[in-house]
Amino acid sequence: MSFILAFESSCDDTSVAILDTDYQILVNLISSQPEHLEFGGVLPELASRLHMKNIMQLSQLALAKSHLELQDISAIAVSINPGLIGSLLVGLSFAKALAWSLQKPLITVNHLLSHIFANYIDHPELNPPFLALVVSGGHTELVHFETDTVFEIVGRTLDDAAGETFDKAAKLLGLGFPGGPIIDNLAQGGDTSFVNLPNPMADKDNYDFSYSGLKTAIRNYIQQQSPAFLQTHQKDIAASIQAAIVGPLIRKSIRKAQKLKLDKILIAGGVAANSALREGLTQKAKAHHIRVFYPSLQLCMDNAAMVAAAAIPKYKAGLFAPLSVNATSQKGTRLL
Repeated sequence: MSFILAFESSCDDTSVAILDTDYQILVNLISSQPEHLEFGGVLPELASRLHMKNIMQLSQLALAKSHLELQDISAIAVSINPGLIGSLLVGLSFAKALAWSLQKPLITVNHLLSHIFANYIDHPELNPPFLALVVSGGHTELVHFETDTVFEIVGRTLDDAAGETFDKAAKLLGLGFPGGPIIDNLAQGGDTSFVNLPNPMADKDNYDFSYSGLKTAIRNYIQQQSPAFLQTHQKDIAASIQAAIVGPLIRKSIRKAQKLKLDKILIAGGVAANSALREGLTQKAKAHHIRVFYPSLQLCMDNAAMVAAAAIPKYKAGLFAPLSVNATSQKGTRLL
């Protein structure tokens, strides 16, 4: 049995995990950074310093919990893009040092690809071809997978992402950060038609997304209401906003899967935890004989287990990285 030791430090969560090559988690540790809450978002320099503080302790704890020694590890995996460049460099530098000192292969992983492969942990029976809907704070993409290592982006946001639209809406409503889970919880039982919001690019014959206009419409609506009105109708407003954000994701994913004659859609990224997206896509796709897969809630968030999962096909194919590899903030799902 081979074991992958993986690191994730692309944003504000430091994570260390060990998986075997059958996608079984031995340990998956995450250290969050509540220090950012007072800033209303992630402070990049602070995130980098906290990663440096946490990564060694988490690594030692991961080995202790897995009852493995460093010599038992078969390969070192690490996410190197996209993300905050300073944070990525902490994880990459640590992974490089381990790979060099242990003389083990280094596997570099794209963060978005990791989110997609988080599905393999909960659904090891999965295999391509399938369509992956990647939705997070900074990314919204549709990716067609022919094999585990051959894929193409077939749709993407032209401006803002679905996740940042949730964050912006929550901020405008004075609800806090991150906005996705806050609005999701608040929207339960709300009237999705209470606010008439635009349906971005509904008439466009493509599979791209656009959220900048929707963000503006949400802001304008909120600014036109009194604080008392917003407080009274908070649940309905949240439900309307959520429906406007996830609606295009559901419709275009199903349309593209039908066009490509695919019977599987995977949801990936932080917004994959959204209940309206999970339930809505599952229900509507079922009518077209399309199955929908998504990770458990914990695996939707940034974690190193998903990095290890994305590294497993590369490990089996011998796709290793040189120690001269560097991190990059370039967006998009890539094989690296």
